[in-house]
Amino acid sequence: MTPVQLVEVGPRDGLQNEKTVLTVDQKIELIARSVTAGVKRIEAVSFVNPKRVPQMAGAEDVMAGLERRDDVSYIGLVLNRRGLERAVAARVDEVNVVVVASEEFSRRNQNCSVAEAISTARDVIRDAGSAGLSTTVTIAAAFGCPFSGEVDPEFVGEILAQLAEDRPSEIALADTIGVGVPTQVRILADVANTRAPGIPQRWHFHNTRNTGYANALTALDTGAHALDASIGGFGGCPFAPAATGNIASEDLIYALDRSGVETGVAQQVLIDAASWLGSALDKEVPALLGRAGGFPNV
Repeated sequence: MTPVQLVEVGPRDGLQNEKTVLTVDQKIELIARSVTAGVKRIEAVSFVNPKRVPQMAGAEDVMAGLERRDDVSYIGLVLNRRGLERAVAARVDEVNVVVVASEEFSRRNQNCSVAEAISTARDVIRDAGSAGLSTTVTIAAAFGCPFSGEVDPEFVGEILAQLAEDRPSEIALADTIGVGVPTQVRILADVANTRAPGIPQRWHFHNTRNTGYANALTALDTGAHALDASIGGFGGCPFAPAATGNIASEDLIYALDRSGVETGVAQQVLIDAASWLGSALDKEVPALLGRAGGFPNV
């Protein structure tokens, strides 16, 4: 089957909703463990206001402490031009800018309308490209909003069509609160192919209602270029009630490996990293592979 990239988002999405705030050194170790596992793309930091999301403080210090390798790309999440300026100064390899597909959620999450978020994202895409950075634009809450309910796929398409004019390197469709099902994945994949043709698709799923892995495998069938996942299955959105963890990197890799999909990522190294992270956060690891082990056990 076609290879797919694992984008490890644990250092960002996996930590941003946790009560325990990791130190800079702990964040660097988590990222280093991801690299050791064979992950080539890692969402390492978020350049947001640390007063709003204290778990993401110290982004510049984290980037300064990372081992730089030609075969590993570090991603920084940005929400605006100031975040991009910080990301460029910190020497990230890629930036991920977010547009929320819901007016109410956009105002709560980014304090702006969807139209304003689109305008900002387009500026970031152009300026990041001029700085030589790869760009991802994530459509958050594309499957549903915690405040206003269903999200019309056509509205997602309208957002994509505007963003596609600036040709980001990648688009990401995110089930931010874990309400999506495979039928929606296929619908949104068709919408993205129509409204943003030729732009590689990345997908971001949460397992809030136990549909995340089915959604990820469905996205793979529709031609996904990359899949987000978080070591141990930790994660959530601080601005979305009851948004529990991302799909777990190790559980996803097990499913992909057993399906004959090339990833180059070592299951056991991820399991060990999840155990370490669970201890650091003083929480039980949500993922299942560490409990059951791989198969066959040889």
